[in-house]
Amino acid sequence: MNKTARNKKFYLILILGLLTAIGPFSIDMYLPAFPDIAKNLHTTVAQVTLSLSSFFIGISAGQLLYGPLLERFGRKKPLYIGLCIYLLASVGCALAASVNALIVLRLLQALGGCVGMVASRAMVRDLFDVKENAKIFSTLMLVVAVSPIIAPTLGGYITAMLGWRFVFAMLIVVDIIILGGVYFLLPESKKADPGFSLKPASILKNFAGVIKHPQFYTYALTAAISAAGLYAYIGGSPHVFMEIFHVSEKQYGWIFALIAMGLIGASQLNSVLLKNYTSEQLIKVALTFQSIIGISMAVITFFGWNDVFITIFLLFIFLCTQGFVFPNASALSLASFGHNAGSASALMGAIQMSIGAGTSALVSIFQNSTALPMTAVMACCAVAALTVFSLGRKIIIQRGSIEKIEEEDIEMISMM
Repeated sequence: MNKTARNKKFYLILILGLLTAIGPFSIDMYLPAFPDIAKNLHTTVAQVTLSLSSFFIGISAGQLLYGPLLERFGRKKPLYIGLCIYLLASVGCALAASVNALIVLRLLQALGGCVGMVASRAMVRDLFDVKENAKIFSTLMLVVAVSPIIAPTLGGYITAMLGWRFVFAMLIVVDIIILGGVYFLLPESKKADPGFSLKPASILKNFAGVIKHPQFYTYALTAAISAAGLYAYIGGSPHVFMEIFHVSEKQYGWIFALIAMGLIGASQLNSVLLKNYTSEQLIKVALTFQSIIGISMAVITFFGWNDVFITIFLLFIFLCTQGFVFPNASALSLASFGHNAGSASALMGAIQMSIGAGTSALVSIFQNSTALPMTAVMACCAVAALTVFSLGRKIIIQRGSIEKIEEEDIEMISMM
């Protein structure tokens, strides 16, 4: 590969990574501002946390909407529309006068921003060979994982110096930068398909054809349930660190960044390990360790043996395992859908965010004076993900031995 081709690939992956990161960045950046928002809007941190749950709900619903639009109109037009909706909603968030208004506006912000997450996954499947997908997803995770390092730290400083409303002003700037990158750097990877029907019955039939595929639902659910532990951490960590352990907004930002480094390192190590191990091997080992760490964390919290340093250490290890699960499971869930990548990507994202919204809401509902709601939900997610993966693999192998149509998928899995 010559220098020009390498540069082109670098900028392509960079903008795809930024599109993928817009959702996590929108989540992470305002987390340190929760106490400030609650005080300014005369409410509680638990109520402010509902704006996080509404964001997850918006991402879930929005991805199902954009999947068919990306198939019908190509990739870039829906991107422009979604990013503009995100821009307007961000302005509204910056001006919100009540927590209820913020909750609704965060829902709209998510409905706009989630287009980047759907389109980026679909374009990976459009632009790269299926054998490269897991490695490309790992590279995208490097860009995404930088978000938890930069966003909360930056959000903490902005909140401390200027106030929480300027956090959303910064998100407006980020959205404008991404819009420019889409226009100048991102090629159209799929032409519009006038024959693709947008009738509800056709869309539902299309989604049904994707979700009934054993390879899709096994790996999509594995990725989603495992990632739900991450969302439980995101939803619960502001309360745990700032309300229970009494760290400042700035300190919380640095703690969040430190823990996120585990995700970054693991996702990049995953690319190296893929040279010698298959994706499903890495998923199995990672989920096993994640379950052990999750259960240990919940037990330690239950007996009151945890402190801020033990909590940080265990959360760091837990997120390390996520760096192996998500890229491999994502690649395997989309591998069989080159002709229908937009819908498969949307459905996978919707499943992930729906479960994430549920776990985030559970942490908020059961929030008390301990870290147990957060750690218990994280442990349950890890064990459930390992169970789904193990049972799903058996179904895939059984189908492969009975139906010839599955043989290509089994062979493809073994090659990755």
